Amino acid sequence: MKLVLTVVCRDEADVLDAMLAFSLNAGVDFVLATDHGSRDGTKDILERYAREGRAHVVHEDGGEFRQDEWVTRMARLAATEFGADWVVHSDADEFWWPRGESLKDVLEHIPARYGIVRGLSRVFVPQLGTNACFAERMTVRLAQSAAIHDPTSPYRPTAKIAHRADLDVRVGLGNHEVSSTRLVPLRGWNPIEVLHFPLRQKEQVVRKYEAVSGGLQHDRVGGYIRTAVDAAQEGTIDEMLRSLGADPGAVADGLASGVLVRDMRLRDVLRELAGVPELPAASEPRPVFSLPRDGTVRVAFPRPTIADDALFAVEAAVVAEADHVRALRRLDELEGRVGEPSSGS
Repeated sequence: MKLVLTVVCRDEADVLDAMLAFSLNAGVDFVLATDHGSRDGTKDILERYAREGRAHVVHEDGGEFRQDEWVTRMARLAATEFGADWVVHSDADEFWWPRGESLKDVLEHIPARYGIVRGLSRVFVPQLGTNACFAERMTVRLAQSAAIHDPTSPYRPTAKIAHRADLDVRVGLGNHEVSSTRLVPLRGWNPIEVLHFPLRQKEQVVRKYEAVSGGLQHDRVGGYIRTAVDAAQEGTIDEMLRSLGADPGAVADGLASGVLVRDMRLRDVLRELAGVPELPAASEPRPVFSLPRDGTVRVAFPRPTIADDALFAVEAAVVAEADHVRALRRLDELEGRVGEPSSGS
């Protein structure tokens, strides 16, 4: 089985090397990457992996952000030119954590009839005020027991897609959906957690959302993106981040109430791959992560406890509820466009 990961990057040097090293150690065989005009060292990281024969990189330097088009192109290349059996669509700040021995382990046990599975997104809240590596700082994540339906919140429950290789597949914006005439989705089971670190530093948040909003057509810009851009322009980005979990008092309250949980799994794995007791700060030389040399998985994924399984089931149900609400909203929007159906026959 060959597993290919796709990623679209723009100025993600603080997190990209860790994500690629983790993914390759977790069972990914090869990476297809599209860089969108990075200027912070992201290109150098990608080209290093390409020189080592672990990645194929395409550069897009135009202003428009065409993520769904680029990911669709990579998904089809994975099927036609890179011999993929399964394809995982990730962002640079997402770490696909299998609820099994490896990513391949959970995917190869899926019955042949099914070709689409979803990874449940688990979002880590921002922790500011220090220059430490994101994985050292961000060890608290949201534990949702109810869906957030506010379109201006980046914490709305979502899932990401993995699918069998398909030369005609089309991937939707954000990697949340795929369309294919061949692939049957396996519903009700999420074999992968997607550990997501979207809000890592104040400057990174401003840069990220200004770039995305500037490259998307207006009707495709999500409410949470507009909120971040407005906050940056109004000088209130610190207040926005505190409202999203960067306030120490809010973190303490969240941990006490169960809304937030400590999760240091990624930190510990990255320390192990780097061979260090603590990951270096952003201002220090980047760590050198070990990569698999013989195709073996080097990350040990512990079996979830009963408590972990129970919490995961709750969060999966929250995502299902949110999907239902989003489907109803899309239906309402469609009805609004076409008008009320005729009562006549």
